[in-house]
Amino acid sequence: MVSRGLKRLYTFLMFLFIYAPIVVLIIFSFNNARTRGTWSGFTLKWYAELFRDKEVLTALYYTILVAILSAIISTIIGTIAAIGIYGMTKVRRKIILNLNYLPVLNPDIVTAVSLMTLFRFLRIEFGFITLLLSHITFCIPYVILSILPKLRQMNKHLAEAAMDLGATPFYALRKVIIPEIKPGIVTGALLAFTLSIDDFVISFFNKGPGVSNISITVYSMARRGINPVINALSALMFTGLIILLLIINSRSSKSIGERGDII
Repeated sequence: MVSRGLKRLYTFLMFLFIYAPIVVLIIFSFNNARTRGTWSGFTLKWYAELFRDKEVLTALYYTILVAILSAIISTIIGTIAAIGIYGMTKVRRKIILNLNYLPVLNPDIVTAVSLMTLFRFLRIEFGFITLLLSHITFCIPYVILSILPKLRQMNKHLAEAAMDLGATPFYALRKVIIPEIKPGIVTGALLAFTLSIDDFVISFFNKGPGVSNISITVYSMARRGINPVINALSALMFTGLIILLLIINSRSSKSIGERGDII
């Protein structure tokens, strides 16, 4: 009983340490004062100010657009790559996976400077395209690592059985393999989306004039003081992410329940 109580206390303290700053941020998004250290009354004015702040809205637009596009493109490329890696021989698969780990283990500054040097060498003008390409590049390895475990759990003979019954390779991929690894694909897409929104270093080195995201905008604000509308924006983004996760979990549970009923 004592051991179980200690485990629960440890778990509670761990989650408190993780989520307490977010809770404080959400509370102070309703603070009437601009300073974060004092509470001077409840207000919704920062939420109203948020939708009138062109700088923040422009940064949010580029953040969401880049995150969605990079998540979709990196998920497609990562899914195809993961299936290809899974079908390789053991030695080749090990070599490719070790190469795939490099961008994940590399410090962000190394990846950022490397991509910036590559774009300059190729004479690509810095702007939205370079920002998007850099985000796709660092998201792909995470998508691959999210999908590979699901491929290992899948019965490797399912696709062969489908093709023996007359299915084309593409049909087997679309109707057999993809449904089996769908949870890994969704996880990889969400991870890519979150990483893209959160990124600062790679975006900072590979953006162009007139293009910025939320992390760069907040960094530039830090020199003259953080605008309280950022608290409101962060609260809305956190709430939106929670709702998205609840919807996905609900649909996943429903899908598992339907499969169980069929079986």
